[in-house]
Amino acid sequence: MSKEAKIFFISDIVGETGLSLLETILPSLLDKYKPDFVIANAENSHEGRGLNQDIVRRLYDLGVNVITGGNHSFDKWKIFGYMKSDSNLLRPLNYPKGNAGYGYGIYDLPGFDKKIGVLNIQGRTFMPQIDDPFSTADWSLAKIKEETDLIFVDFHAEATAEKVAMGWHLDGDVSVMVGTHTHIPTNDARILPQGTGYITDAGMTGPFDSVIGMNKKTALNRFKLGTPQRYVIAKKDNRMCAVLASVDTEKNKCTSIESIIYPEFQNKK
Repeated sequence: MSKEAKIFFISDIVGETGLSLLETILPSLLDKYKPDFVIANAENSHEGRGLNQDIVRRLYDLGVNVITGGNHSFDKWKIFGYMKSDSNLLRPLNYPKGNAGYGYGIYDLPGFDKKIGVLNIQGRTFMPQIDDPFSTADWSLAKIKEETDLIFVDFHAEATAEKVAMGWHLDGDVSVMVGTHTHIPTNDARILPQGTGYITDAGMTGPFDSVIGMNKKTALNRFKLGTPQRYVIAKKDNRMCAVLASVDTEKNKCTSIESIIYPEFQNKK
């Protein structure tokens, strides 16, 4: 009888607000869901843009196995040297060669006699024009599959259409693909026809009394005045957005995927 592995993904941690929330609630949630592997996107964790070594340590201390990134992974230059030495800290693979860090990794899956591959790629629509994520995915998956077919992908992209297209492109070749970047959780978690667990965007972990994590007044001024505004992170209505996926470790296919928001939104007063 096959055995299922549970993968818990924490989406887009926004600043100290999101980090403090995680340190408060994550231990009890991990005890509740009992995942075998934990991944967190932390490209917004330091002041809303980038991350640092102290944040990396805090996430590892919480039980996070792998940290993924996105277009803000390189915003704080002091992390560059450390990125070269920590293969559990990922950034999008399709940035041009010469940039610090790792774009994918292959890791032991605790409690299982097999490994898990984690790939971090970034879209190009309404984003920096870096290398093609589709051909990058094809190249890296060929490498990863030399060691394991159980693969998780964090696709950090702005356009919904590009994320949906990537889901179809990867269906059957990876176990799970989770979209990140837009900070708004989508209600489309599902298993694609060839067995890939998919969600367009997992959301964010941080303040929802905000404009995607940013102070409302500051964000409104940016839109109304059309001029740059100082980036100020909001502080209220903190929530964690996550995805829990189960994968058949023999077939490497997703058997269930669900979006988790904690605390849940209230639709009635």
